[in-house]
Amino acid sequence: MPEFENAPAARDYRETVFLPETEFPMRAGLPKAEPEMLKKWDEADLYHAVRKARQAAGAPLFVLHDGPPYANGNIHIGHALNKILKDFVVRSKFLTGHDVDYVPGWDCHGLPIEWKIEEEFRAKGRKKDEVPAAEFRKACREYAAKWIESQRDEFKRLGVLGEWQNRYATMDFTTEAKVTSEFHKFLMSDQLYRGSKPVMWSPVERTALADAEIEYHPHVSPTIWVRFPIQTGDWAEATEAFDNLKDASVVIWTTTPWTIPANRAVSFNPKVAYFVYEVTAVKTEEELGFAPWVKAGDKLVLAEKLAEGVLQAANATAWKQVIDVPPDVLGGLKLSHPLAALDEGYGFDVPMLAGDHVTDDAGTGFVHTAPGHGADDYLVWLKSGRSLNSIPDTVDPDGAYYPHVPLFAGMKVLETEGKKAGKFGEANGAVMTKLIETGNLLARGRVEHSYPHSWRSKAPVIFRNTPQWFIRMDGDAALKQRSGSATQKIPARQGDGRHRRHGVLSRSGPQPYRRHGRDAPGLADQPPAQLGHPPGHVCRQEDRRTSEGRSRQRAHHQDDR
Repeated sequence: MPEFENAPAARDYRETVFLPETEFPMRAGLPKAEPEMLKKWDEADLYHAVRKARQAAGAPLFVLHDGPPYANGNIHIGHALNKILKDFVVRSKFLTGHDVDYVPGWDCHGLPIEWKIEEEFRAKGRKKDEVPAAEFRKACREYAAKWIESQRDEFKRLGVLGEWQNRYATMDFTTEAKVTSEFHKFLMSDQLYRGSKPVMWSPVERTALADAEIEYHPHVSPTIWVRFPIQTGDWAEATEAFDNLKDASVVIWTTTPWTIPANRAVSFNPKVAYFVYEVTAVKTEEELGFAPWVKAGDKLVLAEKLAEGVLQAANATAWKQVIDVPPDVLGGLKLSHPLAALDEGYGFDVPMLAGDHVTDDAGTGFVHTAPGHGADDYLVWLKSGRSLNSIPDTVDPDGAYYPHVPLFAGMKVLETEGKKAGKFGEANGAVMTKLIETGNLLARGRVEHSYPHSWRSKAPVIFRNTPQWFIRMDGDAALKQRSGSATQKIPARQGDGRHRRHGVLSRSGPQPYRRHGRDAPGLADQPPAQLGHPPGHVCRQEDRRTSEGRSRQRAHHQDDR
């Protein structure tokens, strides 16, 4: 008999598997279930029900300020993460017995919305400058309002608790009225003044950009080493220094040749060792294919650590270290602008300024300083005691030199139209050509580095001096001191944040009120002599901003966007 005939009968094992039982359906049926769930949440109104109970019990108040999202599209995973984490805070504070005040909000001002509206008008064959301000502003408001409603519904679908029916938006007229009122407090306390400051500027978009609107991409830039001839100095008894410096030049290195016309100083670091180097031999014209720009006998002032690299870049083959140049001697030098021989517009003295931002890690150990085109340049210029009014304006909003710029009037730093839009223009090449004419171009090359671009147009941006309204942080009101004292009220558990904010405030100088894109309330096109408005005027400004008529009343200001 075959062996398998004695095998036990087959058994149904399903009855031995104890599966969990649930009343939940196997399919979620979300298209039908979600609307029902949202309706149930709305009817329960959990947020207000809990608040009412907490307030009746005299619970302590906890306020969660909402850093608002931008009203320009559907929410993404970043929005979800932000709001869900805030919901953790709201619910946990409710559970610990607090009355939680959380008012969601939206940021409606700035370039992303304007950029989208510009695209819509361009699609209809209309340029931004051809659209009346009132019509443009109305389109921006409607666009923002549409996305506020859309995002609010999407956030509520996440189950986030909050004061959704009483949300805030920066474009609300009541919000703008409050901003106007607070702004005029600075005006009436004499803390407001007109000045200028270099900002990241997009010539393609014709506007300033915040740090958050900047992306960094690889970019190839021209590099130049430039001589600034020494003309005078505070020599005291340094006779040897005088003999070796009177025919020498201080050398700078930069990746922005177009900023040379804006140069007003050269910066050095007192902690860096500097020497005079005399060139004794150079490569021949036959070796190079052109006449070298450096000659035997030339004297150059360089940082000791960087001298070899600079001299090699200049095609010198031999040199000698002549004498060290101490900080007190450097600080007393007066240089000539490298373009002074070609136009009297550059006939001013170029001072030497001490600055901690200067290093001997790269370049020459000296920094060409154009206070209108760099944050460090701007700060070291003001720290030296020089005024805001002495900072030159060299590049206009369209990325071209102003008509008053000697030798280069009208030349484009950055192209803004046509197929070349976003490409650097003729300015870099023109500046280098003029430096060769004066004999002050020591060497040039190219370098690939990370360069700032606009996150919207993807075009390169530049630092450019722009007019700004500033708020004094010191003065009779002692605003900085009071603000610093307020940081001490930050809870001890947030110690790092408290110390960071206190440090920022203690180091901060005058603060710019605005960037391009937001107007100073009630001050558009007003000369300085007309800035003192009586309190009644402030009230009228605030009243106007609480009504939609404000847009019509200010429509004639074509530049307020």
